[in-house]
Amino acid sequence: MTPFTVLTTTAVPLRAENVDTDQIIPARYLTAVTRAGMGEGLFAAWRYDAEGRPRPDFVLNRPEYAGAQILIAGRNFGSGSSREHAVWALTEYGFRAVISPGFADIFYNNALKNGLLPVVLPETVVHALWDRVEAQPRSLLTIDLAAQTVRLPDGEEVTFAIDPYRKLCLLQGVDDLGYLLAQEEAIAAYERARGLVPVV
Repeated sequence: MTPFTVLTTTAVPLRAENVDTDQIIPARYLTAVTRAGMGEGLFAAWRYDAEGRPRPDFVLNRPEYAGAQILIAGRNFGSGSSREHAVWALTEYGFRAVISPGFADIFYNNALKNGLLPVVLPETVVHALWDRVEAQPRSLLTIDLAAQTVRLPDGEEVTFAIDPYRKLCLLQGVDDLGYLLAQEEAIAAYERARGLVPVV
């Protein structure tokens, strides 16, 4: 995974609440076992018409939001099934973070394990961000993971919470297995010091 340290980018305002994982990535994409191409299926039912043509009124298809790496969504984002593909679709599309007043628990944990930063901010802040980003699409937000802050376009900084272990993994760009493998020498030293012999 790519380490997440400081991200300064534009954002996409998705004025929708209770967005479930089937809306994020439809079930027909779940036969894939890799992330490749998942970005094309992101919000597919909303992005494309019945003939597969992009809907010009959907926010991801609007040119002023091209290249944005933050998605700003409503309450209870990622509800529904536990499909990890939903996170894959968001990251393969190019999002590094999602800001919302609240996430479904399974989606939140899947995001953290796959390099996508879920940021919980007060609903009033999210609504103000929607208004600002819709009025000025090139407004910049900065997420500083080490400081656990989001700097808003007006310069105000808002803090957010995150589990210390998940924060460390994101900063280092490792998943659970990568973290454990990085401790291999320390584990071996512990075993040697106690005369332990690894089981082969």
